[in-house]
Amino acid sequence: MVDSAEKEMDNPTFRSDTVLSDVHLHCPSKRHLMVRLNAVGQPVFLSCFKLLWSTEDLASGKHVREITTGREHQCRSGDELCDKDRSNVKKERELNSEGVEALLDDDGDLEVVRRPRSASDLQAEDLLRDIVCPVILMKGEEDVFEDEERECTCNDVVKIEHTMATPLEDVGKQVWRAAFLLADCILFKRDTFRCRTVLELGGGTGITSIVMGTVAKRVYCTDVGEDLLAMCEQNVALNKRLMESGGGEIKVKELDWLKDEFCTDPEAPYCWSEEEIADLLDHCSVIMAADVFYDDDLTDALFRTLYRITHNLRNSCTVYLALEKRLNFTLRHMDVTCEAYSHFRNTLNDLENLQDGKMKYTVKPIKLDFCQFLVYERIEQL
Repeated sequence: MVDSAEKEMDNPTFRSDTVLSDVHLHCPSKRHLMVRLNAVGQPVFLSCFKLLWSTEDLASGKHVREITTGREHQCRSGDELCDKDRSNVKKERELNSEGVEALLDDDGDLEVVRRPRSASDLQAEDLLRDIVCPVILMKGEEDVFEDEERECTCNDVVKIEHTMATPLEDVGKQVWRAAFLLADCILFKRDTFRCRTVLELGGGTGITSIVMGTVAKRVYCTDVGEDLLAMCEQNVALNKRLMESGGGEIKVKELDWLKDEFCTDPEAPYCWSEEEIADLLDHCSVIMAADVFYDDDLTDALFRTLYRITHNLRNSCTVYLALEKRLNFTLRHMDVTCEAYSHFRNTLNDLENLQDGKMKYTVKPIKLDFCQFLVYERIEQL
């Protein structure tokens, strides 16, 4: 009976309203019946996302390393070759100048020099090795990544508890690609965010705030829903070691875009104190949000919240928005469209052209030519 139940869980079925992130394309083959569930009965998974640059490197300001399509490379100029490359080049030159005789051993046997594999082969191999497989958490299980921890330092792995598939209203409990894109931007422009006070809207699992916490002074990671905020707070605790080198602090708070005020009810577990609100309004100079533009009403509510908060900030503020344009076939248009993105762009234009005499917004795209610091698939829709 147990075997059949486990086999059934290996082939999960999803309802018509289930939303599944593309980040976790490979599910683990093993399931456990006694799993950890969140407050609404969803199984909780844990994924390890390896930073391609440790927080110790970030703190010391060492030179950046970049990856191409998931493979890590050290940034180097065209004339800088590693010893192995130099050796191969030397052998090829000997072959070209002296012919096959240069590769014969003492007995006259031909010693074949194996050519280096192509970059595409190496990339394909490394992508297979770097696939992030979420592991389902059992009840009472403290850490399912002890073996992996021995292979990598504690300061180059981000641990995230999350769910695998949710209804639309719970999508914040999954990990989304635009969060990684924004995290890359933060690490690449780390000096821009150093010692700043930052607000994240729709923080979800908290992965972007955690990365920001490695360089910023204080991050207010906000979302709505006690169950989601508890998961986010757990992830902040799991990654506390990452913030230690930079001295950053992350505060998980409730911020409902459909309400005009901060939650200050002392009975609410993630409420704001008057001191925290004052600190945000007095010092915040960066606001960020990733993959929160999937519903037109929520998009409108987000921009109202942005306007309200930025209007009350003491200092000028830069807002970083990252999203994935999701194409869908609609019966209304009888074509593949991206309506959520179109509504986002129209609303953004309205905000930029707002003429109320109080604030001026300047909107510009950021080129995606910065390095990748986390292994994920960058697509043209990001």
